[in-house]
Amino acid sequence: MSEDIFLVVGLGNPGSEYAATRHNAGFMVIDELARRFGVAVEQEKWQAHFAQLFLWGARICLLKPDTFMNLSGKSVAKYVDFYKVEPGQILVVHDDLDMAPGRVKLVAGGGAGGHNGIRSLVQYLGTKNFLRLKLGIGRPGKLNVYSEIPVEKYVLAPFSPDEKILLEQRVDVIEKGLEYLVRDGVAKAMNLINTIKP
Repeated sequence: MSEDIFLVVGLGNPGSEYAATRHNAGFMVIDELARRFGVAVEQEKWQAHFAQLFLWGARICLLKPDTFMNLSGKSVAKYVDFYKVEPGQILVVHDDLDMAPGRVKLVAGGGAGGHNGIRSLVQYLGTKNFLRLKLGIGRPGKLNVYSEIPVEKYVLAPFSPDEKILLEQRVDVIEKGLEYLVRDGVAKAMNLINTIKP
C-alpha cells in the first residue's frame, strides 16, 4: 500500500423509503460528513456510492453500499481488495440497538451482536478485526419506550425528532474522532468518542 487510505463505511438500505430510518444511521452520518468535507457521495462502483478526498495526510473513502443491509459485505470487500485496505483502516458506522439513543462507541473487532450488516462484513471480509463506530438507537421495550413496536419495525421506522437531533449533535465528535484516528491512531480516537454519553 503506497499511501494511507481509510475506508469509512456507513451501513444502511438504499432508497428514499429507508432514508430517515434508524437502521440508516450509518448512511446519515456518512452523508453529513461528506457535506462537511465539501464532497458528494455520488460516484458509483462495485454496487456502492462513494466519495474520495484527501484529509489529514490520507486518502479517505466515504462509502455507502447499495446491496441492502444484509449483503453489505459483498460491496465493501471489493473496495478492500482493490485498495488493499488493512482491517484497522476500515471504520464501519452502524446503528446499535443495545445502546441508548445518542450514545456513540468506537470498538475494534467483536461479534455481530445480531446486526446483519456486520455479519455480512465479517463473512465477506474474512475477519472481524475492523473498527466499528456504534450509534445507539435504543431497544424497543426497554424502559417502557416503544414497547408495542417489534424490533424489525422499530429499526425501519423514522427517528423521532429528539433522536434525530441527538444523532446530528454527535457528528461533531465523530468528525474529530475520525481526524484523531487518521492522524494519531485508534487509541486517541477511542478516548475522545467513548467518553460521550447521552
